[in-house]
This record gives sequence, structure tokens and C-alpha cells, in this order.
Amino acid sequence: MRLLLPIPRAWTLVLTLLAGCSLVGPDYVQPELRVPDQWVHSAAYSTESQDLSRWWERLDDPVLTSLIERAIHNSPDIRSALAKLREARARRSLAGGNRFPTVDARFSASRSRNGSGPSGYTTSHLYDAGFDAAWEPDVFGRLGRALEAAEAGAEASRADLQAAQVSLAAEVALNYVELRSYQQRLAIARDNLAIQSETLQITDWRAQAGLATALEVEQARSNRAQTEASLPVLDTSLAEAENRLAVLTGQAPGALHDLLETAAPLPTVPEQVAIGIPADTLRQRPDVRAAERRLAAETARIGQETAALYPAFALNGSFGWKAISLGALGGAGSVASTLAGSVLQNVFDAGRIRSRIAIQNAVQQQALAAYEKTVLTALEEVENALAAYAGSRERQAALRQAVQSARNAAQLARQRFESGLVDFQKVLDTERTRLASEDALATAEAEGLTALIRLYKALGGGWQDTEPPDERATP
Repeated sequence: MRLLLPIPRAWTLVLTLLAGCSLVGPDYVQPELRVPDQWVHSAAYSTESQDLSRWWERLDDPVLTSLIERAIHNSPDIRSALAKLREARARRSLAGGNRFPTVDARFSASRSRNGSGPSGYTTSHLYDAGFDAAWEPDVFGRLGRALEAAEAGAEASRADLQAAQVSLAAEVALNYVELRSYQQRLAIARDNLAIQSETLQITDWRAQAGLATALEVEQARSNRAQTEASLPVLDTSLAEAENRLAVLTGQAPGALHDLLETAAPLPTVPEQVAIGIPADTLRQRPDVRAAERRLAAETARIGQETAALYPAFALNGSFGWKAISLGALGGAGSVASTLAGSVLQNVFDAGRIRSRIAIQNAVQQQALAAYEKTVLTALEEVENALAAYAGSRERQAALRQAVQSARNAAQLARQRFESGLVDFQKVLDTERTRLASEDALATAEAEGLTALIRLYKALGGGWQDTEPPDERATP
């Protein structure tokens, strides 16, 4: 139902309502979640807070640092997140602009001819110029709640951009460690292949001298062939990791071949890792902030829907000049103005408004559940990473001892075989054990770095304020 009011009465009512206007719907209050005071697996770590925005520099690898910086600047994922942030900020500016009046300028000219007969025509002109204005006073906060939701949406998009940076930095580091690990495992396999080739040659000579059997020669050849067969598999995995790094940095596969072709050791693991406390992590992680901001936006939209239950007010006016000639346009006698106020109140809609409110309440509850799940997932990821990193360090220490013992055993077995004190099977067994132990150690060292990278990611490290400046449109 629309009610048109006389001008003085409309102004009086609108000004009275504006003096006592309020935002309908619930005001957002950030939920208080129960967060543990300490991590369960924190015994081997420092609980001091630290700056994790560039955690990869702690690994002391210039190539890794350059790759991550290149990825952050060139990755399509980051550019997409930047575009979404610009979109959210534009929507916020639009929501803010809706609260202000709109003013349009107009000008028109018309010519008409009247009369009958060849000489009875009369020609007249009419010129009209002025301004038209319209304004919807936000008495019950529909537009205010829309702006509140848009503000929260823009903040969520900013956190999404930061979360994309966190994921990208970790993904580049993980693939880089994988690449260096394959290079290291290839070197181990080739070293063992060289030793096994020498063993095969010695066995062949001994067989020619009658000191070894043809069976031992074939066993040595089989052992060498098995090691040689593992090289193409490692080469393929190495190429895949290299191509993946190129794509992550916004380049075509193969673009990083010259940079990464030369083998290099794994990045250095810092002696001590500071992890802070759970509350610090939740403040640091952008995905938690994004989920919280989306909850705030959905809460504000409840008020936006609730405002439809209340009257909507509108003011329309115009001011200008009308004259029959351009010269008279603008004179005192040509002034024309109008002003009108209206009230729109829903009388019957078969429950549509209340259904939309109920829908938005359910959406808000979904956002609350998503926020709680994001918090729990963040805590779980940190605990898992802490346990994995501590376990990997213990495994590496045990494997280093195993590798040293396996190397000693292989050397002794070979010497004793050459002296005729043991059979060739002992040499095969010790060489296989040595290769397996060295490969397992290389894998464990890479897994330790992988666990550390996942820990830095779980702690929320790796995001920086690289988004474009906040270009707010202020009417």
C-alpha cells in the first residue's frame, strides 16, 4: 500500500522518523569459542610469538625465496583473488551510495504547430530545464544493514586474498622440497649404481678366474638392473615437480628448467621453531577471519530482510524553469518546482517477507557453523603438523644411524667376499639394505621439511598486505 502525503505533513513525518531511526534486526557480536591455552604437542617448541609473514626466509634458500616471491606476483590465483577483492569493494561503495539522494539534470525543447489551412498555422516552442531529486530515508536501517553486510563482505574478500597467499607460498615450498628430494634420491641411486657396476665387474673377473659362479654374476647383474630401473621413475617425478613449480609461478612448463637443473641440497631447517599459542594462530589465520566476516555479513542481512516489515519512505522533488523561449528561461516567472513524499507499507504478501527472514536466519546459522568448523580445523591442522614434524625429526635421527651401519656392513661384506670369506648373497643383501636406507633417509629429510612447511601454513604464515589501495567512493 502506497500513501501519498501533503508536502508539509510528509516533511514533518519524515523528519520526526529520522530523528528516532534505528537499525532493525540483530546486532552482530563475535561468537566466543573455547580455545585451549596451549598446544598438546608443544613440548619441543617455543611458545613465543613470531612474525611468519615471510617464513620461507628461515629456510635459508635464495632460490626458494625467489620462486615464492615470483609466484605471489604472477600467480593467476592471486590475480583472481585481487579481482574479487576489487569487486567486493565496489559493492561496498554501491551500498554506501544507495543511502544518499540521487540528483539528475534535465533539459528538453519541443516545437508544435497548430491550426488549419495554409495560412492558419501557429508555431509554439517550450523549453524545460532543471533538476530532479529522489531520496529514500533509511528510517529502519534496510540500507544501513546492506552497507554493514557489504563492509563485512569486503573484509572477507581481503582475508580470502591473504589465504590464497598462504596456500600459494606453502604449495611452492612443498613442490620445491619435492624437487630437491628427487634430485637427492637420484644422486643416491646413481652412486649405488656405480658401486653395483663395480661389484658386477669384480664378480665377472672372479668368475673368469674360477673364483665365482655364473649364478653370482647374474645376481650382481640383476641387482644393478633393478637400481637402474628406478632412475626413469625418479626422473619423471622430478620433471613433474619442476613443471608444477613453473605453473605456480605463472609461467609455462619448462620455464624454470635452467634455474632448477643443477641439483642442490634441501633447504636448511631452523634450529628452533616458535609456534605461539592457539589464540595467536586463530588471529593469524586469514581463513578464520574470512569465515568470521562472512558470519557478520549474514547477520547484517537478517536486519536487511526484517526492514521489509516496516514502512518505506521516499521523497521526490524537482526544481527548474519552463519558458516558451530560451531568453525567458531562467527568469523569475519561469520557475517551476515540485515536492512529494510517499509511504509504502506491505499489507498482505502471504508470508513472503517472514519466509525470507526465516531463510536468512538459517543462512546465518550455516555461516556460524562454518566459522566454528574453520576454527576447529585450524586447531587440528596445527596439532597434526606439530606431531608430524616432531615425529619426522625422531625418524631422521634413527635413519642416520641405520644408514651409517648399512654403509659399514656393505663395505665389510664386499671386502670379505673379495677375500672369499662370505658368499655373494651377503654382498647383495648389504647393498640392497644400503640403498634402501639411504633412500629412506633422503625421503625422511624431505618429509621433515614438508611437515615444517605445513606447520608454518597451519600457523597462518605467508600472507602480506599486497592488495590494491582501498578506493572508497565517498559521495
